[in-house]
Amino acid sequence: MNKSIYSNEYKGIIERLKAARIEAGFSQQDVAKELGKPQSYVSKIESGERRLDVAEMKKLAVIYKKEISFFI
Repeated sequence: MNKSIYSNEYKGIIERLKAARIEAGFSQQDVAKELGKPQSYVSKIESGERRLDVAEMKKLAVIYKKEISFFI
């Protein structure tokens, strides 16, 4: 069984997450600052190296001014 992090569905979520960041006009550094994390944290999420959990998705949705349903 494949891990969900590698599924097409998960990749789609990550693509929408990155698109929302760009649409909002934020750099990875900007988002990291809002989260109180290093830039590499956002980079690893967007590259699929780090798995995104629901609580993190909720925080990102607020930053990007999107409903969580946009990402899923």
